[in-house]
Amino acid sequence: MTIDKAEVILTSPDRNFVTLKITTADGLTGLGDATLNGRERAVVSYLADHVVPLLLGRDESRIEDTWQFLYRGAYWRRGPVTMAAIAAVDMALWDIKGKRAGMPVYQLLGGASRTGLLAYGHASGKDLPELFDSVRDHQEQGYRAIRIQTGVPGLKAVYGIASQASDAFGGEARYDHEPARRGSLPMEEDWDTRSYLRHLPGVFEAVRNEFGPELPLLHDGHHRMTPIEAAKLGKALEPYDLFWLEDCTPAENQEALRLVRRHTTTPLAIGEILNTVWDFKDLIREQLIDYVRGAVTHMGGISALKKTLDYAAMFQIKSGMHGPTDISPVGMAAAMHLGLAIHNFGIQEYMRHGAKTDSVFRQSFTWENGMLHPGDEPGLGVELDVDEAGKYPYEQAYLPYNRLADGTVHDW
Repeated sequence: MTIDKAEVILTSPDRNFVTLKITTADGLTGLGDATLNGRERAVVSYLADHVVPLLLGRDESRIEDTWQFLYRGAYWRRGPVTMAAIAAVDMALWDIKGKRAGMPVYQLLGGASRTGLLAYGHASGKDLPELFDSVRDHQEQGYRAIRIQTGVPGLKAVYGIASQASDAFGGEARYDHEPARRGSLPMEEDWDTRSYLRHLPGVFEAVRNEFGPELPLLHDGHHRMTPIEAAKLGKALEPYDLFWLEDCTPAENQEALRLVRRHTTTPLAIGEILNTVWDFKDLIREQLIDYVRGAVTHMGGISALKKTLDYAAMFQIKSGMHGPTDISPVGMAAAMHLGLAIHNFGIQEYMRHGAKTDSVFRQSFTWENGMLHPGDEPGLGVELDVDEAGKYPYEQAYLPYNRLADGTVHDW
């Protein structure tokens, strides 16, 4: 059956989302996520102006051929805008294929390799009492693995701290729902790596003393350290048995991970800003990381990320797919189906979307005892309420950025 229509839908319930809706000649529909946080309109244009005209009349069953056509046919390859657009098409076609087969997508990928997906949540606090309260709150929500982010003395607003960022953004109810500030300019935050490196090991010592040795703990360095600083932190955190240290240094400099590896046995997770298997190739082949953090939404879809994770499996490297709220429920569903099917699943990042988002995207997944499951509805298991989406027009939003004490722009 051929593709009859393809629509790009930009909506902003709890944050901005870009969704591609493909409709076949006999009325089947499929959804794909193309959200690129802070640069949503760039992907909208790429899809609407360049990709959608190429889809009309194509055979919806030829997923791999369509992927290769969009990737190789553009000549200008890779990059987050291109790969997010291709990802949306790929997801939507897998959604349609599942619906046509009457099966959930994970069954088409080889069936389930596990009964559910261990997920981690984001605990944070300006100080230890607030952090401890956040950890307990996440445990009450069922999380069995928790990311730890903490304020740093002397810094007013730091990545990942819900209450700090909420104050800085003018009272937003939950930073986790919208890290990008809605407005015409990005928010400036401050940073001091030496203060961070002095402070963080004591935080993990306190968390371990409070919550014991069994709770899996994670931490995101968010690209802010040099290689030697990252190595120093990884070594300092070894006594606290982290599940992983994420994005300890900018991933563009892949050789940097060799230095980090030589100095620490703390497991490393890298790659939420990477877009193709070529970005991961050396990291995987040289076994410089332990977890692939790529997102289905930014890696070209289910087809492309599955190939990358199959390659990683050869080197005993597992998945740790990106899954904050800037991945729409469609992208999260795709990640769940892929995670359930592959053998080398590691853990799934999971942040709950807000009530407005849940009203726009009807979802079939389950969350029980710290485990996710995509459900057994045909396709991806997500349906878009177009009328509800229309109630929430796009709002300009930018992610924050960092400056050092001397005014130098630094990685956020």
